[in-house]
Amino acid sequence: MLYVMTVTGRVDVARLGMILPHEHVVTDLRGQDALGFGLVDETDVVRTMRPRIEEARAAGVTALIECTPAGVGRNVLAMRALAKATGFPIVAAAGTYREAYMPAWVKEMDDEQLVQWLRTEVTEGMDGTDVIGGFIKAAVSDSGITALEERVLRAMGRVGAQYGVTVASHTIGGRLAVQEAETLSSEGLPAERFVWVHAQAEPDLGYHRELASRGCYIEYDGIAAGADLAANAETIERMSGWGFAERLLLSQDAGWYKPGEPGGGEQVPYDYLPRNFLPFLRDRGFSEADVRLLTASNPQRAFGRG
Repeated sequence: MLYVMTVTGRVDVARLGMILPHEHVVTDLRGQDALGFGLVDETDVVRTMRPRIEEARAAGVTALIECTPAGVGRNVLAMRALAKATGFPIVAAAGTYREAYMPAWVKEMDDEQLVQWLRTEVTEGMDGTDVIGGFIKAAVSDSGITALEERVLRAMGRVGAQYGVTVASHTIGGRLAVQEAETLSSEGLPAERFVWVHAQAEPDLGYHRELASRGCYIEYDGIAAGADLAANAETIERMSGWGFAERLLLSQDAGWYKPGEPGGGEQVPYDYLPRNFLPFLRDRGFSEADVRLLTASNPQRAFGRG
């Protein structure tokens, strides 16, 4: 039976419907030298983010995948506090971000230490807690995969393959996504356990088709206020027409409680996609079965374990 590993434990995917596969609760991009980096008042996070969660729930969302790994302000205790306060499933990210944001202690690890660290994150807990990572988040530099990023990717591939855990990678550019898929595959990770994050940034759909044909998931996760709904819909229509509807994921990259800003700054609501984009798809002829596939069945398969 497939389940998702949330910050409060396992949740059977049969209990879930729509899942947002790329969102954020607490994220800190100021850099690890910033005063109070990643530090938050859990009570304030709950106060601020609870309304955003309730808006998502009211729009039909049943779970979200939180994509903040080590190095950019991951705070698993705040996520768990929010999940407990709302009774809403939140899946946290093991792993780390691209080299410029990696913690010094990650950079100092040898290959076996990287593997052991990631094993701990997806089987025992992250950041000294018992909150288990539900998937592994990766990222590579826009200009090319660095030697360190490749070492980390290889460790992620080994651990993902061993435990049946998905690797989702922030990747700007189809060429780099193909390189990542090949690197992860060489370490034993099945193609269907790789998610190309931010694929909407690559205009050449040849790369989308290539990776989808291998079985990888193609994630269009910028579908928030200000997005070109017609362009997103056209891409989904074309990929679906080529037979790749089962490989597509849709999300918003929303949320964003920001440490260091009063009240966590200004957050982006989680309900834009279900309230605005899904009706837009229906108006273009997508059936309810099509919508369920894109928003429920696909993310359940992509992130389900067991």
